[in-house]
Amino acid sequence: MRIEPLALQAAAAIAAVAAGTLFAAIQFIHPPDELASVTTPAWALVAALTLAMAILGLAGVSGAYLRQARRSGVPGLAGFLLLAAFYLLTAMVTFVEALVLPVTAEEAPGFTIDFIALAGGGEVTGDLGALTALGPLSGVLFMGGGVLFGVGLWRSRVQPRWVAVLIGLGALVQLATSFLPHELHRFAALPFALALIGLGLIWRPRRGRTDSSPRSEAAVV
Repeated sequence: MRIEPLALQAAAAIAAVAAGTLFAAIQFIHPPDELASVTTPAWALVAALTLAMAILGLAGVSGAYLRQARRSGVPGLAGFLLLAAFYLLTAMVTFVEALVLPVTAEEAPGFTIDFIALAGGGEVTGDLGALTALGPLSGVLFMGGGVLFGVGLWRSRVQPRWVAVLIGLGALVQLATSFLPHELHRFAALPFALALIGLGLIWRPRRGRTDSSPRSEAAVV
């Protein structure tokens, strides 16, 4: 079976739109970050949607990067790698939230509460060892990856530059969580979610040329 490049580009665009849509929707339906939520159907649903979002997000940014790899330069590559690591880390944390925390909720409630706080940006009171680095690491990967990926999009000129600006600013909005009440932290994700949707919707697939062609390489500024 022959897979056409345009079909892969279309699939990546759809993945970006789906990831952005899920990223936004999750913020509105996520149950409270508390011990009682861990064993509820709502918690399981959000965990499943978050895992799907991470997989689709990885597919979407991978397609976008490969579409402009030579034009986006080192910033684009660095941004892609950071965002890819963010989505992989999100998938791993979500795995724990979905399958481990419901078990530890009764047997180790202290650990469960601290892990929920860690993943949700709350205050950790116990000793989670090296796990305490997950929260800051996730923030660095997301913000750094978003900004650098936006710079790569700007340099590539493959997509409209307003998308590049929206992605970069969408990632930086996370800095505002330091000044917002904890219950509003999740809504700082909405600008980046909208940026992903915009990236997918205005995707410009081009037939007969790839970013690895000599003509594309010569177009690097």
